[in-house]
Amino acid sequence: MSKVVDNFLKYIAFDTQSAEDAASVPSTEKQFALAKLLVEQLKALGVKDVSMSEHCYVYGTIPATAETDCPVVGFLAHMDTSPDFSDENTRPQLIQNYNGGDIILNKNLGIKMSPEVFPALKNYVGKDLITTDGTSLLGGDDKAGIAEIMTMAEYFMAHPEIPHGTIKIAFTPDEEVGHGVDFFDVPGWGADVAYTVDGGAFGEMEYETFNAASMSVTIHGQNIHPGSAKGKMKNAILIGLEFQSMLPEAEKPQYTEMYEGFYHLNGISGNVEETVLKYIVRDHDKEIFESRKAMGHTIADFLNKKYGEGTVVVETSDTYYNMAEKIRPHMYLMDIAAEAFKELGVDTPNVRPVRGGTDGSRLSYMGLPCPNLCTGDHNAHGKYEFVCIQSMEQTVELLIRIAEKFKDVKKA
Repeated sequence: MSKVVDNFLKYIAFDTQSAEDAASVPSTEKQFALAKLLVEQLKALGVKDVSMSEHCYVYGTIPATAETDCPVVGFLAHMDTSPDFSDENTRPQLIQNYNGGDIILNKNLGIKMSPEVFPALKNYVGKDLITTDGTSLLGGDDKAGIAEIMTMAEYFMAHPEIPHGTIKIAFTPDEEVGHGVDFFDVPGWGADVAYTVDGGAFGEMEYETFNAASMSVTIHGQNIHPGSAKGKMKNAILIGLEFQSMLPEAEKPQYTEMYEGFYHLNGISGNVEETVLKYIVRDHDKEIFESRKAMGHTIADFLNKKYGEGTVVVETSDTYYNMAEKIRPHMYLMDIAAEAFKELGVDTPNVRPVRGGTDGSRLSYMGLPCPNLCTGDHNAHGKYEFVCIQSMEQTVELLIRIAEKFKDVKKA
């Protein structure tokens, strides 16, 4: 078993699911258990300045082995897994030399993963995969990234003869709930630029993300006994459904791709008296993003004229912005990664927009330009998640080569 796989299997044994709407960072105390293991591993490797903050951020430094005035490069991955699906009692399955057919995840439950439904599987015939057993997510998002960074660190610490500049390492909590860098110490960490290792198939890299906001719609109704409700009842549930019907039908996540934004209704609760709809709003284009948020208020104005002032209350809150604006002045980060990919057989990396966000989205606006690299993970946030072992091994080599190349970059 390769070292990166060994690390990965250790990490996914930890339940690190984060929680929405928590008042603290980390949102779940259980994330500290994995953080403590990572601290122990880094110290055992001889990594310097290893620490864990009160908010569960793990930091470390691989000292320079060459005299060079190059930028300090950092690599980050997040410890938490999505609240969308359980990561408790993860039982990974090893599929060696995948034959291209259906993968039985759980025979007793009748759960299988088919290349007809998940065509990315067709790219891994003859490769080795790690899947779930159909009862949890796998945790490759982003424990694959953690395993790859840790394995890179082990390589450099074991080979001090290899010349490189200072390399920074960090592992963060709560990325999945949008709070992954709330307390990240950018100045104290000391990196000039960084990469998140939080992507998909080997060969992919990204420097564009959505602009993102949450939108909460509260409907204040008026409940009357249905037997005498004529002309008096104001059904908050039905008004909520009316609000949803006024959003563009084609701009739901299931109908969009690439640079197309969306409105996503991801929660609804309430009764006749009061109903709350929870949305996430996304777009790559900042101007269109602003118009999407304005649309919610426009619909509210219309419904308030129809049903009475104060019936519909819309609140929006920005979550993160498209990091492309902050990375474009530092496109050498993408060029270095592209050179490393080419050396590993990927002549043209797949540069595509992230249809979501990464810790790098906010870090880039905190003064740390931070594009995103692949991990080899697929189908995150659900029971069909899998990673390709060969892709993980290649990603370790990718990180090593990127870090080595920085010694030849002149610090601005």
